[in-house]
Amino acid sequence: MQFTKALRERVRSGEVTCSVRIWKQPRVVVGGRYALPPGEIEVESILEITLADITPELAKRSGFRGVVDLLKVAKHGRGERVFLVEFCYRE
Repeated sequence: MQFTKALRERVRSGEVTCSVRIWKQPRVVVGGRYALPPGEIEVESILEITLADITPELAKRSGFRGVVDLLKVAKHGRGERVFLVEFCYRE
């Protein structure tokens, strides 16, 4: 699971603990660990949601100023399914 450069330090500090992703299918699994040097993130949950579920509050929890900013980054490839990934950072 990759993060924009602007979000990486906030993920490492624990400020950002969730991410909205638009994929064709889930690309992470609960319990999976994904490198974010010097540590890694561990996925705690993944939930399929709708675009309507993306609120300004969720966008802020994900590290963005608002929904539009989040959506500019959330789409990966030709995906149309929306997932909320909750995680924690571990060193």
